[in-house]
Amino acid sequence: MTSANNETYVTITADTHAGASIDAYRAYLEPKDRAAFDEWRGGYRNPSKKHIGGKKTKNWDSAERRADLESDGVAGEVIFPNTVPPFYDGAFHVAPCPAPERYQQQLAGTRAHNRWLAEFCAEEPLRRAGIGLLHVNDVDEAIADVEWIARHDLRGGVLLPLPAPSDVHLKPLNHPDYDRLWAAIQDHALVINQHSGQGSPEYSGGQGSKALWAMEMSFFVQRGYTHLIMGGVFERFPKLRYILTESGCAWAPAVMQHMDGMYLAWKAGAIGEIDTSNDAPLKELPSFYAKRNCWYGASFPSPADIRGREVVGVDKILWGNDYPHYEGCYPYSRENMRFAFADIDEPEVRMMLGENAAALYGFDLEALRPVSEPLGITPALVREPLLEIPADSTCITFQRARMQQAMKGGEAR
Repeated sequence: MTSANNETYVTITADTHAGASIDAYRAYLEPKDRAAFDEWRGGYRNPSKKHIGGKKTKNWDSAERRADLESDGVAGEVIFPNTVPPFYDGAFHVAPCPAPERYQQQLAGTRAHNRWLAEFCAEEPLRRAGIGLLHVNDVDEAIADVEWIARHDLRGGVLLPLPAPSDVHLKPLNHPDYDRLWAAIQDHALVINQHSGQGSPEYSGGQGSKALWAMEMSFFVQRGYTHLIMGGVFERFPKLRYILTESGCAWAPAVMQHMDGMYLAWKAGAIGEIDTSNDAPLKELPSFYAKRNCWYGASFPSPADIRGREVVGVDKILWGNDYPHYEGCYPYSRENMRFAFADIDEPEVRMMLGENAAALYGFDLEALRPVSEPLGITPALVREPLLEIPADSTCITFQRARMQQAMKGGEAR
């Protein structure tokens, strides 16, 4: 293992979540929507009562949030949504795409979130890159939101909805009707984000449904990645930048290989007995577009989660702590960095902990250095192997490591 220098890492988490309180969103709605909000609010009950209290304020309290992230060794953050926007049943990033009868109200709710987020990021413009929300129910409205997001410097880009197989009222992402939307995103140089939890179908509520949802979400969210690549979106719009967050990158080499194999049959004119001769193939292998246009948000990673970086490109992987989620590594991000990166060369760690996020989302690395230096995230710290998993952490990565440690009866690694 080599080390270029011992200069403090500039640490940027590419996966945090924030939002206003439900009642605070009222002021960010257009006046015409406030009476409907009052009626909806009167009947809304939070499905996650255990989150009410201290954890909730971390979503919108700037001082608390800044102190938490600094104590966790983090200088900058990319912000996904978290709280419940007006007229929603749950958080946007795990909610189904709106049905036609709910679209107009939920569009008003997401626009209220975007207005709030623009103000929240303006409080810390050096350290925050907010991701704006849009829908794909109406392409013209989606383009209007892209333009608004760009004008209001939400440099995190857009959170692209992912229609589930059951969303028959929406076209799949490889449909050419979306080309105007891709053109607008490319013209405004915005990042396309997707996040684990999107695109999943409804589950029955029977035994194991929650565990099945959590277990299968990695498959369903990858459909956005494959549809955009195989659908030629990155071929037609070569400057688009896409990132799938909270999914690591270890899965990507196998998916690239699978797409490439399918492409060769497709290009030959037949996939077994399936005639593809009237479906124009891509000009390049699917893996070409994956390597050129795609990034990977490796939230609270284990060493296994960043395997394959030599295939996808170490410059395409971004670390995240998933603050303030319980499954993330806050308040043990230092331990997570040691767990994931202790055996990796310092220049690669420097890229994954901050440089890649700065390049993708437009953070000013030099301006963040004075913020990062007191945090003490140095190569020497990260090189120290983590021999003891934090006992009280609910981070999924650490839970798995504890289980493996117990099964082996040995060290955590």
